[in-house]
Amino acid sequence: MADVHDLELARASWKDANAPDGTPVEIKAAMHEHADGQPGTFKLYREYHEKLQSQSGVYVFAVYRIRGRGVEVLAHGRRRASRIPTVRWHGGGEHRSTQQAKIAIEDVF
Repeated sequence: MADVHDLELARASWKDANAPDGTPVEIKAAMHEHADGQPGTFKLYREYHEKLQSQSGVYVFAVYRIRGRGVEVLAHGRRRASRIPTVRWHGGGEHRSTQQAKIAIEDVF
């Protein structure tokens, strides 16, 4: 996705890359459908999301499926962090010391 969206990868806890104009970018990927038939979701972490919003950042969302020994990207796009659907924050992000939320693929695309 970095090449497709002309991004320079960054190593930071709250972002994955920077756009050419310096805009911070978080890349999120979700499997279209899991082996058990459940639809995939994008997982956001509250602390990082709030920082991305405060820096006028964007998300690059990608939906994929397993294809042979690789992956096939089915859809991708950018969205301002301030324009994501309303989410319900909950526990479960203890390994990152922050709350998390899941967003359905159809809420993004």
